[in-house]
Amino acid sequence: MTDSECRHFLREGTRTGKIATVRQDGPPNVVPIWFALDGEDLVFTTWHESVKAKNMRRDPRVCICVDDERPPFAYVQIEGTAEFSEVPGDLLYWATRIAGRYTGSQAEAYGKRNSAQGEVLVRVHPTRMTGVKDVAGW
Repeated sequence: MTDSECRHFLREGTRTGKIATVRQDGPPNVVPIWFALDGEDLVFTTWHESVKAKNMRRDPRVCICVDDERPPFAYVQIEGTAEFSEVPGDLLYWATRIAGRYTGSQAEAYGKRNSAQGEVLVRVHPTRMTGVKDVAGW
C-alpha cells in the first residue's frame, strides 16, 4: 500500500490496533488499543500504570498492527516512538473522539471515563509504515 492507502485504511471502520511494547526483561507485550490519527501521528489513551505505559516510559519504541480479518485480508504496520502528551484539554478531546469512532452515541461518556485522572494520552510518531492489501492474493 502507498502511504495514502495506509492512512485511509487506518481511518476507516472500527478496527482495533495491536500495540507491541518492550517489557523490561526483553519480550514483547502485545495488547489491543482503540486509536485515531492526528496528522502523521497515531493517538490513543491508556492508564498511566498500565504495562504498556510503563514499557513506553522506559523504552518508547513501539510497533502497531491494524488488520482487516475479512477476505481478502489486509494490514498496516506502524513502527514508531511513543510520547506522552501533556497538553491540557488534549486528553478529553482525543478520548472522546476515539470513543466516538468505536462507540458512536456513547462517545461522551467513554471520553469522560477515559480522560479521568490517571489516564494519559499517547502519541506515536511513525518512523516506518507498511501495508499489504489482498494478503490472500485473490
